[in-house]
Amino acid sequence: MLLLAFETSAKAASVALFDGEKLLGESYQNTGLTHSQTLLVMAQDLLSQCSKTPADVEAVAVASGPGSFTGVRIGVAAAKGFAWGKEIPCYGVSTLESMALGLGAYDGIICPVMDARRSQVYNALFYVNQSVVSRATDDRAISLEDLGAELKNAEKPIFLVGDGSILCYHTLKDTVPNLVLPAEHRMHQRAVGVGLAALQKIAAGEPGDGNALSPNYLRLSQAERERLERENK
Repeated sequence: MLLLAFETSAKAASVALFDGEKLLGESYQNTGLTHSQTLLVMAQDLLSQCSKTPADVEAVAVASGPGSFTGVRIGVAAAKGFAWGKEIPCYGVSTLESMALGLGAYDGIICPVMDARRSQVYNALFYVNQSVVSRATDDRAISLEDLGAELKNAEKPIFLVGDGSILCYHTLKDTVPNLVLPAEHRMHQRAVGVGLAALQKIAAGEPGDGNALSPNYLRLSQAERERLERENK
């Protein structure tokens, strides 16, 4: 199965192409341009470089959140549009789980962290045993103080990943001694992880219903919060 994966949940955008479990190629861009300008161009270029066309793609995957509200919307809309036009499966996957799978840690705890503002991060925890990743918590928005309290007694290395890694490391390093800060090129969300998460869903027999796919923001946007505040006055 030829799978095209999109990642737009933060400032960087990326696209990956898989032939079954084989990664054919990946395109990554962190230039500050909006994802609506770059994503589909990157996808077209990647397909062309791999001697493929949009007609060859048999399934699409996208990081459906949490993350930047605008970025997630763009990625989900692009994936659903691509899949709808070709009537192929469309898989939405957790941004945080994708980050854990894409890091490639061998043994320890993976701690994806994305800056959620308001003194919180988007986070989930995953255990890794001989490269096998298993989920330890649900996706959530959590304060760094509460996250530090969960992690302070961990005995294994804690691998940070995501755009909140540096913030988390410098905030918690004195109370959580086992934190590991990855190299810059491994820190950010990438479409390879999205593809790996989607391949797990495909292997489990999930249908990939694009019509049912919607962004998972974990919490209300600022505009929605302000509207509710006005209504409750």
